[in-house]
Amino acid sequence: MSAAPESPSRPTVTEREARRVAEAAREQDWRKPSFAKELFLGRLRLDLVHPHPLPADEDVQRGEEFLAKLRDFCETKIDGALIEREARIPDEVITGLKELGAFGMKIDTKYGGLGLTQVYYNKALALVGSANPAIGALLSAHQSIGVPQPLKLFGTREQQETFLPRCARTDISAFLLTEPDVGSDPARLATTAVPEGDGYVLDGVKLWTTNGVVADLLVVMARVPKSEGHRGGITAFVVEASSEGVTVENRNAFMGLRGLENGVTRFHRVRVPASHRIGEEGQGLKIALTTLNTGRLSLPAMCVGSGKWCLKIAREWSAAREQWGKPVALHEAVGSKIAFIAATTFALEAVLDLSSQMADEDRNDIRIEAALAKLYGSEMAWLMADELVQIRGGRGFETADSLRARGERAVPAEQILRDLRINRIFEGSTEIMHLLIAREAVDAHLSVAGDLIDPDKSLGDKARAGANAGVFYAKWLPKLVAGPGQLPGAYSEFKHGIDLSPHLRHVERSARKLARCTFYAMSRWQGRMETKQGFLSRIVDIGAELFAMSAACVRAELLRSRGDHGREAYQLADAFCHQARIRVEELFARLWTNTDDLDRKVVTNVLAGSYEWLEQGIIDPSDDGPWIADATSGPSTHDNVHRPIR
Repeated sequence: MSAAPESPSRPTVTEREARRVAEAAREQDWRKPSFAKELFLGRLRLDLVHPHPLPADEDVQRGEEFLAKLRDFCETKIDGALIEREARIPDEVITGLKELGAFGMKIDTKYGGLGLTQVYYNKALALVGSANPAIGALLSAHQSIGVPQPLKLFGTREQQETFLPRCARTDISAFLLTEPDVGSDPARLATTAVPEGDGYVLDGVKLWTTNGVVADLLVVMARVPKSEGHRGGITAFVVEASSEGVTVENRNAFMGLRGLENGVTRFHRVRVPASHRIGEEGQGLKIALTTLNTGRLSLPAMCVGSGKWCLKIAREWSAAREQWGKPVALHEAVGSKIAFIAATTFALEAVLDLSSQMADEDRNDIRIEAALAKLYGSEMAWLMADELVQIRGGRGFETADSLRARGERAVPAEQILRDLRINRIFEGSTEIMHLLIAREAVDAHLSVAGDLIDPDKSLGDKARAGANAGVFYAKWLPKLVAGPGQLPGAYSEFKHGIDLSPHLRHVERSARKLARCTFYAMSRWQGRMETKQGFLSRIVDIGAELFAMSAACVRAELLRSRGDHGREAYQLADAFCHQARIRVEELFARLWTNTDDLDRKVVTNVLAGSYEWLEQGIIDPSDDGPWIADATSGPSTHDNVHRPIR
C-alpha cells in the first residue's frame, strides 16, 4: 500500500460523529463497584471506603525508603530558583533522577523499576513537585501517560521486555495526542499512520508534547485509514524519537512551569514497525482513556503538595506579620483564608490517598474517583494559591528573586499561582472533566432509557426502552425518598469528641437529592440534556464535594484509630465539611436558579458582533498571525530542537 499523501486533509466530522467516537472509546461496562458512581445514583456506599483501605507493610517499607532518598536528592541537588530563572531543568538533575530510579517508580521490579504503589508514587510526586513543579510534570508525563503505563495495561510481553527496562533507567517518554486544531475532540485527529509493508508510515503534527523536547520514546496517537486487512481507526504507537523524519520544531514557553520540556513535534514519513503498535488498530482512544483512569491521579498529587506548602507559608508568615497590634492570622479576614487552606489541604490528601489505595487494590472501578480527584484538586489548589498570594499582600505579587534582592525571605508565592494554573487545563480541562464525569454519572440512566430519548431510534426501540426504564425506575425511585441520613444515630462510629456523623448524614441525604435532581432533569430535557452543560457541571461539582466530605471523614477516623493526630484530623474534617456543606447548598440552589438561558443569548450576540462597540477605546497588543498554526503534513522547515539527555 502507498504511504500517506503529502498534505492529507483534516477529517470533517459532525457533532454526532464526534460523540460516537468518544462514546466508543469509553469503558462500556461497570464490572466492579464504584463509590462515586453510587453517590451519583443516590447511594452512600460507605462500606466501599470504610474502614479506610491500607497498603501492605512491604509496600510501605519500600515506599518510605525511596521517599527518604528522594527527599535528600531534592534538598541537595534541586535548585528550584535556578530552574525558574533559566527555564530549564539541568541535565545533571535529570541524570540524577534516572540514577535514583525516579523514572521507574511505577515500573515493575522485574523490568528494573522500583515497583512503587500508586499511593507512594503520588507521595513522591508531591515531594518532588514541591521542590519544582516542572520536575513533577517531567516524571508524571513519563510514567502516568507516557510509554510505561499503556504498555503495562495493553502492551505485549515482547514490548514490555523491550521498552520498560529503558523507561525505568535511561529513556524519557512522552504522550502525543493533541494537535494544533484538535484538543478534546479526537475524532478530528489528522495525524495518519498508513500501513506500508511490515509497518506504518506516520505523517502529522503534534502540539503541547510534554517531555517531547527531551524524550527518547513517544506514545503517538494516529489515524489508520480503513482498508483491506486493516480495520483502521485511531491507533497508538511507540515511536523512537530519533527516527528519521521526527522533528521537534519548537520548545514552547508558558506562564508557569518554566522548566517544562514541552514542544511541537512533526512526523514526516516516519516508518514505525507493526511490532510497535500498542493494542489493535482503532483501540488508541480506549487505551488513552484507560491509561488516564489512574494517570490522572498524578496531578492532584502535586496539588496536595502545593496545598501543604501554601499552608506552611501562610502559617509562618501570618504569625510573623503584625497588623494593628496582633498577628494578621488573628484577624478574621485573614484567619478564614488560613482555615480554608488547612481544611482543604486535609480533604485533598484524603481524596488522593483514598483514590490511590483503591487503585492499588483494584477492587473498585475508580474512573469517576480519579476524574473527580483531578477536577477537585486542580480547582481547589488554584484557590488556595490565590488565597496565599492575598495573605502575603504585595509580597505575594513580588517575585522570589526580588524579595531576596532586598533582604527578605524568597517565597515564590506568585510562582506557585502561575504553576498551578495549568492544572485546570492539563489532562482534560475543567469544562471537559465536567462533561466526562457527567456522562459517567448518568450512565445508569442512559443504559435503561437511552433509546427513549434518542431521536434516531424507531418507535419499537423506544417502546422497549420505555418498558425497561419503567422497571428500573419503579425499583430505584422509591429508594430516594428516605435513607440513613434521616436517622439521628446513623454513622455514630464517627463521633469521638468531635462529631462527624452529621456530615455523613448530610452526604447521604444530598446524594439522594442529587439523584432526584438528575432524574428530574433527564425527564424534563430528555435528548437536550447533553446541551445543559451548566446544569451538568453543577451536578458534578456537588458530587465532588460529597466525595471529598466522605473521604475527609474516613481519613479522620483512620488517623484517630491509629493514634496519629486523630483529634486534629477530626477538627480539620469537621471544618472542611462545614465549608463544603455551604458550597453544596449553593450549588443545589443554582441548579434551578441561574442565568444559563440569559448567558446563551448574550453569547449569541457577542459572536454576532452586537457588542463590538464595547471593545472600543483599547489597543490590542496581539500580532496579526493566525489563530491556529498551519499543521499541514510535509517535511519540516525548522531546526530540530530535540535535546536528549544522556
